[in-house]
Amino acid sequence: MQIKRAMILTAGYGKRMLPLTETTPKPLIKIGPKNFLERSIELLIKIGVEEIVLNTHHLSNEIEKFINKKIYKVSISLIKEEELLDTGGGIFNGTKHFKDEPFFVLNPDTIWNKNYYEELKVLENFYFASKKPVLLLVNKNKSYDKSFKGDFNLTNNQIITREKINNYIFTGAQIMNRSIFSAVQKKIFSMNLVWDQLIQKQVLLGQESNQTFFHVNSIKVFKELESLKFID
Repeated sequence: MQIKRAMILTAGYGKRMLPLTETTPKPLIKIGPKNFLERSIELLIKIGVEEIVLNTHHLSNEIEKFINKKIYKVSISLIKEEELLDTGGGIFNGTKHFKDEPFFVLNPDTIWNKNYYEELKVLENFYFASKKPVLLLVNKNKSYDKSFKGDFNLTNNQIITREKINNYIFTGAQIMNRSIFSAVQKKIFSMNLVWDQLIQKQVLLGQESNQTFFHVNSIKVFKELESLKFID
């Protein structure tokens, strides 16, 4: 089986990337020869996705112009949020027509590259074997940015937990279907609300990534990574 649908989260303001994001939405900022959004789309196409939804808000017209200029052999649609719906609300709103089909979600703040292809295929197989939502996690020791404190822990059975000290970072890749939102009554909400509900039920699973984790969450880190001269 193969997942054919995906969503990329592109609606944020990118405040920690100012002044770059005054005129360019964060997903369109280049690092090396490609921007964050290009890397995300190309990875999803490589793993067999045929339909991609982008939620937009800040400088949404710039993202629309970029997509219209590119020629991708997949369907890409934009859903503009008139008010920011946060991560969970954005996914819930943007995937209505996915119905009960599973889908990938990518956060483009991570520098996705071809080395993630095999890991996302493993994540996909894990989802179909378990029939539970799965996140791609990385040990914080593998993060370039050492400021990350960790989001989760992972048991030997690959069940995700949260504790006072957490050793794994969420990479920004996950697979789910819309059934995970059944207990949420809000319009604007974070995925953390949903994850905590799933963790309580012990039904949120994690797959460990072996890649060095490059994630851009500040202008300082961006400038450091820019100097590494990424080659795609």
